[in-house]
Amino acid sequence: MDTRDTPEQAELRRSARRLAGDLGPPNVLGLDDAERSARLAAAARAAGWAQLRDDDGSGHPIAGGVEAGIVAEALGAHLADVPFLGPLLTADLGRRARAEASAVVAGYGPSLEGPAVVPAPATTEPIFAIDAAGEDLTAAWVLTPAGEGFRLGRVALPPVEDEGHGTDLTRSVRVVPAGARVEPVAGDRLLTGDDLARWTALGLALTSADLVGIMRGVLDVTVTYAAQRKQYGVAVGSFQAVQHLLAEARCLMEGSASVAQHATWAADELAPGEARTAGRVAKAYCVRAARTVCETAVQVHGGIGNTWECMVHVYMRRALLSSAWLGDDGLQLLELQGERLGAG
Repeated sequence: MDTRDTPEQAELRRSARRLAGDLGPPNVLGLDDAERSARLAAAARAAGWAQLRDDDGSGHPIAGGVEAGIVAEALGAHLADVPFLGPLLTADLGRRARAEASAVVAGYGPSLEGPAVVPAPATTEPIFAIDAAGEDLTAAWVLTPAGEGFRLGRVALPPVEDEGHGTDLTRSVRVVPAGARVEPVAGDRLLTGDDLARWTALGLALTSADLVGIMRGVLDVTVTYAAQRKQYGVAVGSFQAVQHLLAEARCLMEGSASVAQHATWAADELAPGEARTAGRVAKAYCVRAARTVCETAVQVHGGIGNTWECMVHVYMRRALLSSAWLGDDGLQLLELQGERLGAG
């Protein structure tokens, strides 16, 4: 694995960071700026980010996991409130099943262990569609067992209701209640266990990349604050205790960036099982690191870090959803333990 950016990847990284920085929410009030959100969504559509895993005409994705991870990290760093991971993972699953991606993939269970595998003709438990923003999005995908593989099914999404913000202020989650009817989706092939392993590997890698971006963004905000906030006539960032906290947080972020980058590369380059293992390792590491980094940011901000106006809690909230999506650190460690014991 070559960790250096190609010229194309470097340009993608630069443009993604610039666009997200220019059009992402500048503060908490900016999250309710409909005009800004619309401009960001239009720019993301024009860039084609959500289509990076679409079929390139030969059955392969337009771009690799590394490129998708670059965009995910940039959006996380600037709290970009635009659907990305949901549509991207949907497109990847649709490409594998050779089906038209006109829905979002629904996750199942409290840990959002998507995609949801449900028995036809109706769901038995609530399912969750993440990044399912917009009235024009009316359905979510689930998987139904078919012999030794899986077929795509479609369930209707409930209407969008303005009931205030959820945990994550930058992404939407729509809940489909138990008992929803599952309609078959026209696809040209069954999804295999290897398909789901690779899809899961990609999802774990991209949620890890989002967490890396969150850590990068909240650290930038916190370091700036520590340089400006003064106590006893000097900046709080000059205190050794604060410097140690920020240095440890920086090390956690850099370690997370390395393991997440390996996972995005592995999603396409390693065997399905090995790619999923790399994704699990990255997710477990990044979830724990993000928790510590966000808590450090709140601590360095002091009292204001616990107020609604401070952006730190928005980073924390986004980290909570990315941590749960496809399973948190506890689930990943259990799965890794099972893999090792099974191999033994």
